[in-house]
Amino acid sequence: MKTLFSYLSAYKLRMALGLTIKTAGTLAELFLPLIMEHMIDNVAPGGDILALSLWGVGMLACAALGLVGNVTANRMASKVARDTTERLRADLFAKTLRLSARQTDETTVPSLVSRLSSDTYNVHNMIGMMQRLGVRAPILLIGSIVLTFLVDPVLALILVALVPVLTVIVILVTKRGISLYDGLQRSVDGMVRKVRDDHAGIRVIRALSRTQYESDSFRAVNENVVKSETKASLTTGVTNPLMSAVLNLGMAAVLFAGAFRVAGNYAMPGDLIAFTSYFTIILNAVISVGRIFVNYSKGGASAKRIAAVLAMPQELLPEPGAETEEQNAVIGFDHVSFSYGGVPALSDITFTLKKGESLGIIGATGSGKSTIVALLLRFYDADRGRVFVDGKDVRAYESGELRKKFGVVFQNDFLMAASIRENIDFERGLREEDLLLAAQYARADKFIGEHGGMDGTLTARGANFSGGQKQRLLIARAIAAAPEILILDDSSSALDYKTDALLRKTLRENLPDTAIVMIAQRISSVRFADKILVLDDGRAAGFGSDEALMRSCGVYRSIYASQHGEEEVRDER
Repeated sequence: MKTLFSYLSAYKLRMALGLTIKTAGTLAELFLPLIMEHMIDNVAPGGDILALSLWGVGMLACAALGLVGNVTANRMASKVARDTTERLRADLFAKTLRLSARQTDETTVPSLVSRLSSDTYNVHNMIGMMQRLGVRAPILLIGSIVLTFLVDPVLALILVALVPVLTVIVILVTKRGISLYDGLQRSVDGMVRKVRDDHAGIRVIRALSRTQYESDSFRAVNENVVKSETKASLTTGVTNPLMSAVLNLGMAAVLFAGAFRVAGNYAMPGDLIAFTSYFTIILNAVISVGRIFVNYSKGGASAKRIAAVLAMPQELLPEPGAETEEQNAVIGFDHVSFSYGGVPALSDITFTLKKGESLGIIGATGSGKSTIVALLLRFYDADRGRVFVDGKDVRAYESGELRKKFGVVFQNDFLMAASIRENIDFERGLREEDLLLAAQYARADKFIGEHGGMDGTLTARGANFSGGQKQRLLIARAIAAAPEILILDDSSSALDYKTDALLRKTLRENLPDTAIVMIAQRISSVRFADKILVLDDGRAAGFGSDEALMRSCGVYRSIYASQHGEEEVRDER
């Protein structure tokens, strides 16, 4: 909760004013039963209509003060909750963008989504309710108990006897509730993950007729959320019934004892009416306290989850002692090994790539091709060995400085529901001529013209464009800022062979100083590169030109044979 308090501190003056107004309005309400008791026992029997009217006006004034004070304070509380949650959500979103890939993997994207949505919503409710009822309910509860001693000390002792019982109920339920709501939010994480995956793959699900299966699968996830929510709600939901039962028993005892005291002339009828009014106020206050602790259980669990992300240390910072080496290679891997959570992905990889050269990387699925890109961009740090860009260890760069050198097209990259211009520019403020030239180099200018030019719009995920068109738009985005290094990670899989060949030729001719790294499943997409790295289960099975690899690398020949046939392999040799 320390993190949340640090955000609330910016509004301490507004909160103090609101709480002061809330206190004044609540105290005004507390005097209503006392005034009523005085009117019944002392003013009414005397028949003084003027005095009775004046006291009635006094009651109306207290009621009006209570109404205006509570409405004003509630509006101020809502603004504090709104502004605090807005800042908290903005900082949390910014933090998620700065998390390292390892931290994102550990937290998971669905969990980050639920923390940004449902968790911040729970915190918003908690902040608002704590200001609206967190002051009002305790004042009404404690104030009513104190004032009952002024009305009838003997009856008040019955109330005092109930306080320890109510306190134990609240403490036990709240402690258990926070734990249960934390588990509920983890269940929500799983549901978000399921929804996210299904919506991303909705076309595949429909094409394979797996709609019913996915519906049944979601039903199981949904039932898990319902079970967690039911368990948490039932646990916290017993607070109000238990406290109400205890208070109702106390009320019965008060009425029973009060009747005897009035009959014996130890108390006046007005005293009993005032005491009953205070008891009703206490009952409502206790119900409000129960609501407070239910929301505190939810908000506290959510605030803890949010604080855990905000408190994550910033990783992959520049390391001043990182080595550099004098070389004319724009990319260098020096005996690099890497694993994901102990599972090896790359082992002892070494290669260099000079300015203007092209590198093709090929290998089976899971052989470590995309991991090389992740290490180049320093999404992760190598377990062993060193990665160099422009002769400088990537660990010595500021992340922004390093990544400005790259233009990248990732696997499963995304396009926004926006104009073609916005998708290629990507909020970088590039010149119009650079955008048009990039579209031309990516061989996208023709179909862009058919879709309304640069002002043409894409639907969500670019669904109104073909797979090959989307890939060429992504390539245009990658080259628009004239990067030193262009990385194309399986970015031509949706292109026909002719278009793929023409695109590679255009890039070589128009980007002579750009080092190009091409990752592909098709050997035709990489065989004309200056250098080819063949990966096999995370290890370098071969490195060199297409001609050299056809002579010396069995894995490369095997890939070629699987895609072109054994006869062509013999002919090539």
